[in-house]
Amino acid sequence: MTNSGFKKTAVAVALLCAGIALGWGLAQWRISGGIGTGVSTAETGAAKADRKVLYWYDPMVPTQKFDKPGKSPFMDMALVPKYAEEDMQQGSGLNVSAQAVQALGLRTAVVEQRDIGADVDALGTVQLNDRDVSVVQARSAGFVERVYARAPGDVVAAGAPLADLLLPEWVAAQREFLAVRGLKDDTLTAAARQRLALLGMPAALVAQVERTGEPQGRYTVTFPQGGLVAELMVRQGMTVSAGASLARVNGLASVWIEAAVPEAQSGPLQLRQDAQVRLAAFAGETLKARVVSILPEANRDTRTVRVRLELPNPGQRLKAGMSGQIVLAGRKQPALLVPSEAVIRTGKRALVYLVDGPGKYHPVSVQLGAEIDDRLVVQGGLVAGQQVVASAQFLIDSEASLRGVVPTQPEAVARPAAPPLAAAQGAAPPPAGSFTVRGEVQEVSPTELTLAHDAVPGLKWPAMTMGFKLEKPQLAMGLEPKQQVRFTFSKQGEDYVINAVERIKP
Repeated sequence: MTNSGFKKTAVAVALLCAGIALGWGLAQWRISGGIGTGVSTAETGAAKADRKVLYWYDPMVPTQKFDKPGKSPFMDMALVPKYAEEDMQQGSGLNVSAQAVQALGLRTAVVEQRDIGADVDALGTVQLNDRDVSVVQARSAGFVERVYARAPGDVVAAGAPLADLLLPEWVAAQREFLAVRGLKDDTLTAAARQRLALLGMPAALVAQVERTGEPQGRYTVTFPQGGLVAELMVRQGMTVSAGASLARVNGLASVWIEAAVPEAQSGPLQLRQDAQVRLAAFAGETLKARVVSILPEANRDTRTVRVRLELPNPGQRLKAGMSGQIVLAGRKQPALLVPSEAVIRTGKRALVYLVDGPGKYHPVSVQLGAEIDDRLVVQGGLVAGQQVVASAQFLIDSEASLRGVVPTQPEAVARPAAPPLAAAQGAAPPPAGSFTVRGEVQEVSPTELTLAHDAVPGLKWPAMTMGFKLEKPQLAMGLEPKQQVRFTFSKQGEDYVINAVERIKP
């Protein structure tokens, strides 16, 4: 071997030895002076003689237990003892030494209660009010003699003329009316007059025929309301039939503003909710609007819900197609808030670490609501005034996972940890076709229990191990593998579902 090769080999061996020493030193720091004990190395050494060892384990594989010390079969390191006082703390919390708190830069924050009302911001577009529409139709068949100067998009006033129609059917009816009136029979005259009204003749036209004694076959069609001429279907010289549409008019007294609200923010929206509108055409001016419709279908592509607001349009200032910003004011309600950085999301649940005292912490599962700025709404698991870890919680969570610290469920704040069988059922009787049997818990999840249970004679089942669905997630709260229970279950659809669980004390 050359001199250069010998030097490289020596350096590699030295680095390997340093790595092994560093790993052993870190493990000893965890055991003695780091997270989990809060005591110095000297104090630990003095107390070892009086501490009862429950079992030994590998810190890298904490779930595997050994009944005597030795070398780990998984890693090239010695097994670590688990003491009785540490096991008493398991599932409730862990300690962090003052030195570790300072080294980690651990910060805490207070759970605050505030009145919140998250405003919803959205972009909106002005549209014509489709509830304020009039259609002009011909009341009788005839001919169009004249069309006044109108075009789609014109703004007209109520009563403005649209077209002059020649209506032969009206002329014939009016001649009959005049002939009957000449008989001087009031009853027949009233009936003939009623017939003119049923043919669609205005009262003013009938009065003119009676006054002049001459039939009036030409009739001027007018707009029944003012607004925008949306459609114009009449042209000079054309023939029209009874009921034919001549024009459509949109009123302009009020307009709609349609906005696309994100689906995640659409839940609190309500009809007649107030809103503020700022249009680009009127910079610095705030208009007041009100929600008149929340459309019942969300857009599958943009994941938004369409909301219509109505606002008055004095002077016809607002034009269809204008755009602007809409602010929907949220209703104020009390809520608990924690910093967003204090929450650990695992995908299946959300955790925070609650401060029990100086250097003492335990994880709590929380139910989250909306995010407001840099804070999250907590809907369950905490109360106002508590302190939570706001930084370095990921390192604490890693240590808690190694030590098997179980998060406290949100329901544990307001309910007993494990309701007995009768309490779980309450006053209601067990479901029809239910069975009660003893068993031993094998696996626990929020939605299912795997149990090694006794035979069920009613179903002709032998003793076996199987999984059961949970009627409520709270039923699994506090259960651990190897625990003896008595449970009631029933068949719901294709699944066997646990309705109640009672723990059996050893």
